[in-house]
Amino acid sequence: MNWLAFTETVVTLFVIVDPLGTVPVFVALTADRTPAQRRWAALQSAAVAGVLIAVFALFGRILLGYLNVSIQSLAIAGGLLLLLVALEMFRGHAAQPNSNVNIVLVPLATPLLAGPGAIAAVMVLANRHTDFAGRLSVTLGVVAVVAAVAVILLLAGVLARFLRPAVVDFLTRVLALLLSAIAVQLVVDAVRALIVGVH
Repeated sequence: MNWLAFTETVVTLFVIVDPLGTVPVFVALTADRTPAQRRWAALQSAAVAGVLIAVFALFGRILLGYLNVSIQSLAIAGGLLLLLVALEMFRGHAAQPNSNVNIVLVPLATPLLAGPGAIAAVMVLANRHTDFAGRLSVTLGVVAVVAAVAVILLLAGVLARFLRPAVVDFLTRVLALLLSAIAVQLVVDAVRALIVGVH
């Protein structure tokens, strides 16, 4: 067990994933669901994000190299997906009771939780600790962050029970604007990085 790799992974991923910042989005998207559906969405979102991050930690360089895809291209794709979700939220079509798969995969699991930043960070950490103990510690760090994310989202589901529909509707519109800004920033940062890389 490499405690340095484990600590680096937990601290870095928790800051980048920012589960506390995802709480308002989760509440807005799941306010019309039953408590059981909210719990299931929370667990699924955390699990899917964890699997994505772990896969990229172990095989990210190989996968992106095989597909000839850069981190910047991944960031642009994530930004565009997030922008589409933000537009749907702004129009009031995001919080449908039967859209469980949609909100779990997009935008909760990716790009909000397992976004380009988290993927890039975990790939750097995995390349920094290449021995078996290091890779194991990075993977366990991902598991620890996923567990923390699941607990935080489960607590967010409790909060959703006490919000009135009008408050949720207002919150959804405000968050849609913020999400669209985050999406545009993802694209801008990726394009800037590509331009800098060319020169």
